[in-house]
Amino acid sequence: MTKSESIPEAENIMNAELSKISKWARENKLQFNEQKSQVMLLTRRKRKENKKVKIYQNNRPITQVNSMKYLGIIFDHKLTFREHINYMAEKCTKLIFSLSKSAKLNWGLQHAALKSIYTGAILARLL
Repeated sequence: MTKSESIPEAENIMNAELSKISKWARENKLQFNEQKSQVMLLTRRKRKENKKVKIYQNNRPITQVNSMKYLGIIFDHKLTFREHINYMAEKCTKLIFSLSKSAKLNWGLQHAALKSIYTGAILARLL
């Protein structure tokens, strides 16, 4: 990860590094798919400035995103993980509702177990 003072400087550094990676890939008979590649600008700056970057791979622009999923974790451009927490809480809520369908009077999960699972999912969403 490189640090730069301005966005144009970051663009230049990243384009230079990507050209080195592309050259290495060609020499080793590898190909990277530009359509699947994404770029995300991580910054702590609060100034209002143009935060669009123009990064190219094999002379084709790479799509800029505000969040991306990597190894099952959703990262956002400010590294708050709020989007990942909301995604996981929603996933847990769906699981809880499917579990609650299996809870009946004579068989299945008891009411107390379902309540503790549901409370945990609500707390995760609030964080």
